[in-house]
Order: sequence, then C-alpha cells, then structure tokens
Amino acid sequence: MTGYGKATATFGEKKISVEIKSLNSKAMDLSTRIAPLYREKEMEIRTLITQTLERGKVDFSLWVEKDAAETATPINAALVENYYNQIKNISDSCNIPLPADWFSTLLRMPDVLSKVDIQELSDEEWTVVRSAIEQALHNLTDFRKQEGAALEKKFTEKINNIERLLTSIEPFEKERITKIRERITEALEKTLNTDYDKNRLEQELIYYIEKLDINEEKQRLANHLNYFRETMAGGHGQGKKLGFIAQEMGREINTTGSKSNHAQMQNIVVQMKDELEQIKEQVLNVM
Repeated sequence: MTGYGKATATFGEKKISVEIKSLNSKAMDLSTRIAPLYREKEMEIRTLITQTLERGKVDFSLWVEKDAAETATPINAALVENYYNQIKNISDSCNIPLPADWFSTLLRMPDVLSKVDIQELSDEEWTVVRSAIEQALHNLTDFRKQEGAALEKKFTEKINNIERLLTSIEPFEKERITKIRERITEALEKTLNTDYDKNRLEQELIYYIEKLDINEEKQRLANHLNYFRETMAGGHGQGKKLGFIAQEMGREINTTGSKSNHAQMQNIVVQMKDELEQIKEQVLNVM
C-alpha cells in the first residue's frame, strides 16, 4: 500500500532526517540510503522496517545536515607553517626565488586541506536516530490507515452498486423467458408448413430455458459480495484474499452475461463488470 512518513531529530549540532516511502508490492522490496556514520546499524534498521511494514516497495533514506562552520574543510595551520619554513630554507640555500603567491603555493601542498572525519556512533546518538526512524514508520502507518479507510469506503460503494445492479436484473429475467418462448414458436410457425408436436416443443423449451437459468450464478455472486464485506471487516492482511474473491465475482458476472440472451440484462452485466474492474484496480493497494 502506498504511504509516506518523515521525521527529524537533533543531536548536538546535527539535524537528522528520516524519510520512508512505500508502494504496493507482493513482497518486501527494501532499498536504503543511509549516512555513513549509521551504516553499522543497517541490519537493525532493516529489521525494524520489515517488522512494521511487512511488504511493499519501500525506499528508506537517513541523512544528516550540519552547520556550515562544522562541515567546512579545516586548514592545517601547523603544516602550512612547516611548509613555509621548508620552502624559505630551500630558497635561501639554493638561491631559488620565493613564490610570488605564498597562499596559492602553500594551499596546494599535500594534506594542507584535509578533513579528518573519523566518528564513532554513540549509544545516545543511536537512541535519538532510532526514535526518529520509529516516528517516521508511525507516520507512514498512519498515512496507510487513512488510505485504507478511503479504500474501504470505495469498495463498499462498488459492492453496493453491484448488488443493486444484480437485483435490477430480475424483472428482465422474467420478461426474457416469455420473449424466448414467443420467438421460437413464431419461428417454427413461419418456417414449418406442417403441424408439430407442441408437447415435445414445450419439453425442449423447458430444457433450453433451464440452460439459460442464472439463479445459481446470482446466488453465488450474492454470497461473494457478502464474503467480500466480511473479509474487509476482518482486519489486517486481507489484500490477497480480497483479490481472490474479486476474481470469483468476475466469473459469476461473466457467466450471467453469457446466459442473459437479453439486451437490457447484458447492459446491466457490463455495468457490473465496470464496477468490479474498479475494485480489482484498487485491491492491489490493500495489505
């Protein structure tokens, strides 16, 4: 399910930011971008994410912002002085002219501009970072819950629409039987010049009409609609199950359409398919 969570924390001069994004996926697909200082905790971070989110395509980012004064590369003043003295001594002893631009020369010397950034992650700092990660996960979970509530409302609306359309088939279903009987009888009377066995015709009509009967399909579809509602109310982790139920609903709707043999009924079936297709598109976003 789609979701987004972000949290920030401070530790000393650092501003620590955590950002988590998730998209629907059948399994957990986690990618991480972690600031170097915290990479030793990557396995712990991954475990925390997978236990909370379970599945999805998840992008996790953890980075640090520092003050410009702290991030500026320092100039090694003692080394500059040492290089200056060495160059001056060589100039005096070898009669080599001194450089015209001392700063340009000295700043190009090895290790004058060097940033020694060897840090160790303290327990206190990790506690702050972990808390920020947990807050970002909590925010993402809240986002998912809001999305889930909107999806539940949408699904309920679509299920109710299919149920209403299913009920609207009944008047046309009775009318259809009469029209089929009249059409077959009229065709026989026009094409046959001799008398035919009306009792035998009645038996064949009954057999033919029984093959077009959709009562079982209607009953199964009604059961699937109720089961879909019950599954939605069943709580967390029902996404795949809802998808399977939607597939079964589709089978019953398709069979009803193939048996309808009536223009208005087929129109209703098309509307049911449209409602079901919207359910199938969104059920992929359910955990």
